[in-house]
Amino acid sequence: VQLQASGGGMVQAGGSLRLSCTASGRTLNSFSAYTVAWFRQAPGKERDFVAAIRWSSRHTYYSDSVKERFTISRANALNSINMEMNNLKPEDTAVYYCAAGKGIILSAQRTPGQYDYWGQGTEVTVSS
Repeated sequence: VQLQASGGGMVQAGGSLRLSCTASGRTLNSFSAYTVAWFRQAPGKERDFVAAIRWSSRHTYYSDSVKERFTISRANALNSINMEMNNLKPEDTAVYYCAAGKGIILSAQRTPGQYDYWGQGTEVTVSS
């Protein structure tokens, strides 16, 4: 099972990036029935929740720090999601990880330990 995260890069403050997460493998080749989320981890800090989408309902959830700036969405393919990041700030600098899990209750979806599958991370650097 693999989650492939892509789309990171370096931008100036106020710029935009689009991250993608794609699943492949025998046990996870579709996000149907999964919660798919993005977490981020800055150097020396814990891995923090950024956003999540429940595939079946399309309901989305965001951390307060990215609300109104980031948008997580389903891609056309069953095994892919995107996250548009606008008005990026230097404090958004981190390695971004996508994760997928089944049967995660709402109150737990911000907890990294609830997710079964993780991507390798893609680095986002925002300069001031």
